[in-house]
Amino acid sequence: MSLKLTPSTKAESTGQASVLNTSNSYGLHDTMRFGIRQISTEVSTRHPLEHRLDQWESTQEELKLTMARNTYGMHMPIKLTMERELVTKARGLSFLPQSNLGLDILMGKDETIDFEDFLNTPSMSTDMVDVHTVMENKLGLRV
Repeated sequence: MSLKLTPSTKAESTGQASVLNTSNSYGLHDTMRFGIRQISTEVSTRHPLEHRLDQWESTQEELKLTMARNTYGMHMPIKLTMERELVTKARGLSFLPQSNLGLDILMGKDETIDFEDFLNTPSMSTDMVDVHTVMENKLGLRV
């Protein structure tokens, strides 16, 4: 656990090598040893800011858990992690729109407006579900 405020600027290596590192004696990519050549890894690299944005939430959560451990003891991050896992596993009916308000409250996102809050509404969804038909199919009442 660390007290980093922001993610590192350096992205972790993906483990994929370029053609220069995987070439055989003829200068060609050795597919048998290194797998199929992926041009996307050779042409475009990720911007460091993109990596930081991807890692932002996990770094902030790690910082909060570390601070809770230093302040209250080891039981606090364990308790918080356990509560989040329990709330995440609790699901309602699968055909109804899913909203996990309990997890939002535990994560501190109940007071913010994110992209999902206003663009994830069922009225804007392309797949509208008839609840009665789904329940009849699950119970085997409809042929």
